Amino acid sequence: MLSLFFFTVLGFKMKNYIRFLTLFLLTGLLLSACGSVDKLKDIRKPVDLRKDPLDPDSRAQKNISEGKGISLKNLGGSRSTTYQFSTSNPMWRATLETLDFIPLTTVDYSGGMIITDWYSDDPNNNDSIKISIRFLSNEVAANNVKISVFKKNCDKLNNCTTKLSKSKIESELLKTILTRASILNKAKK
Repeated sequence: MLSLFFFTVLGFKMKNYIRFLTLFLLTGLLLSACGSVDKLKDIRKPVDLRKDPLDPDSRAQKNISEGKGISLKNLGGSRSTTYQFSTSNPMWRATLETLDFIPLTTVDYSGGMIITDWYSDDPNNNDSIKISIRFLSNEVAANNVKISVFKKNCDKLNNCTTKLSKSKIESELLKTILTRASILNKAKK
């Protein structure tokens, strides 16, 4: 009764007091259901480094071999998953190594796209190029990579024209990427 008196003195009405008390009890109930004592024991359990490797790559390989992990493709199916990271794709690695001298604006492994920034080896020249590379498959083959080279020419008033250019750069890039990718592919095997 005394607490009710203090709440009315502080300006709380009975309706607000009941709402506050109900919200407080529901919050406590919901928070108590969030975790259990068993989960807390797992958090405090020490890790045995003889069984669980410290190195992240080794730990990932161990988890993959045990079938741990998640794949959105196989949520209802088998537990086996296929992991394809950019470091394991020789075409991707070869392309990044080939284009390491040009600033990149878009690098999207999941979309299979690499786009460079406008590049010119001579700052006084008004011509620059932009390279767009799209991967159609992960296999090392010439028809699995689409390279587009764009050329930009600007005049002294900064009026620029851009066009798709079929030049030697495209064929040289393709040859260099495929050569490097085949070397990486052989080294992987």
